[in-house]
Parts: sequence; C-alpha cells; structure tokens
Amino acid sequence: MSRWLAAACVLVLATSIADAQWLNYRTPGTPRLPDGSPDLSAPPPRLGDGRPDLSGIWAAECAIYGRDSCFTRSLFFNLAKDLKPDDVQMTPWAAQIQAQRESRNHVDDPYGYCLPPGTPRINFGGGPFRILQTPQITALLYETLVGMTFRQVFTDGRPLPEVLEPTWLGYSVGRWDGDTFVVETTGFKDGGWLDTLKGRPHSDALHVTERFRRINFGHMELTVTIDDPKAF
Repeated sequence: MSRWLAAACVLVLATSIADAQWLNYRTPGTPRLPDGSPDLSAPPPRLGDGRPDLSGIWAAECAIYGRDSCFTRSLFFNLAKDLKPDDVQMTPWAAQIQAQRESRNHVDDPYGYCLPPGTPRINFGGGPFRILQTPQITALLYETLVGMTFRQVFTDGRPLPEVLEPTWLGYSVGRWDGDTFVVETTGFKDGGWLDTLKGRPHSDALHVTERFRRINFGHMELTVTIDDPKAF
C-alpha cells in the first residue's frame, strides 16, 4: 500500500517556553487552577462559529526542548516508530535511497544545511511553533527554525494547486471534519526526508494529511497519514 498512518502525536501548549520574554505576564483568557498555574485540562476554547480555536504556541511532547531520553525516541527521528515493520514497506527505489543515506551517516540531510526539514518532520523536531487561525487562512509559524519558516493553510475553499514550483514544505489547504482540522499538503520537492534517523525518502508524489484535534486547553492530537505511491 502507498498509504500509511505515520503517527499520532500529542502536542502540548508551550507558552512558558516560547514566551520567555514575558515570564511574569498572565496571558488573558488562560484558564487557571487555584494556585494560579494554567489549567491544561480545561475545555478547549471555541470561536464564534463554534469550532475549536487552535491558536497558541505548541510543541510535541518529545520535541527538541524536551528531555533528551524522550527526544531521541521522538517521531522526528523515526516517523513510524509505533508501527509494525510490515506496515511501512518501501519500493526498491526508496529502499536504495534510504540505505544510501544511512551508509553516508546522514550527511545529505537538507536540514543539516539549514533548509526546511519538510512536512510533517517540521512539527516534531524544531521546537515550539505558533498557530494563527483566521477564517480564510491558518498560519503555522516555526519561529525557532532557520529563517523563521512558516506554512500557510488556505481555508477559503480553494483546491490543491497544480504544482509548477515544488517546495520543501509543499502547498496546503484545510477543511473542518467536525472538531478536527484536516490539512492536505502536496507539491513537495523530490529528495526530502520524512524522518532523521531512518532517513526515509519521499518523492514528488507525496501527499501528507494532517489531522489536528484540540483535546482540551493544553493538549492537541496530531495524526499524520503518508501517501506516496513512488516510495511506499
């Protein structure tokens, strides 16, 4: 099969990390426990249309700013770490590239040359990122990465484009499925890496589906599906 469910990751609200310039400022609208600390288990905030508000600063549980033992087991290194080996079968073309990357000790990783790490890898290893949500577009700002990289997810009803100029992060459109924000991304440069330690490749046919579901105020579930018939 070319499609596989790559990961189900929990993102954690990380205001204390990314807002270090304002350590003593109490952000308005943040639910709090009796001791004054943020109540991460409070219900998720909602917008005027009733949909969950995904806005905030988020980081994967095992992101780069987490504990070392946790980070080395993160999806950043092995996107399929929770799957059975038979669930992810590479084509001969992809298997050859993956073996070459490991044999060269990962020196060809674009991220090592200050290029964007690609989607969805960017969500798991680059530290906290901010989501800004509007009716027409949702922006993901990866402010801790080189060049303050960002993604635009259009929610104005447009389809995915016919890609003439592929990019490292692709082109994204979004829609709502109940309380889940579904992001479809295509238009990737050939030669990207899906994970760091394994070095799994993808082709220009990669189609990534991300499903963001805010569980409560401080936690969001991110499920990723990889579809690439040339590589898997």
